[in-house]
Amino acid sequence: MDNFKKWLKAALVRAIKTICQTAIATIGTSAVLSDVNWKIVISASLLAGLLSILTSLAGLPEVEDKDKSK
Repeated sequence: MDNFKKWLKAALVRAIKTICQTAIATIGTSAVLSDVNWKIVISASLLAGLLSILTSLAGLPEVEDKDKSK
C-alpha cells in the first residue's frame, strides 16, 4: 500500500505538471487573450492529464529509483 501511495503521488504531480504545460502551450497559440478558446484549452489540458496518468501505469522512474536504493 505504501508503494501505491508513492506511485499515486508521483503520477498526480506529473499529471498536474502536464496539464499546466498543455494549458500554457494552448493559450500561447492565441494572439491575444480574448482569442483564447477556453473550451479547447480545458479539453486539451484534461486529455493530456489523463494520458499522463495512463502513461504512468507503465512505471514511474521517480518511484522505481527510490525503491531500488533500499
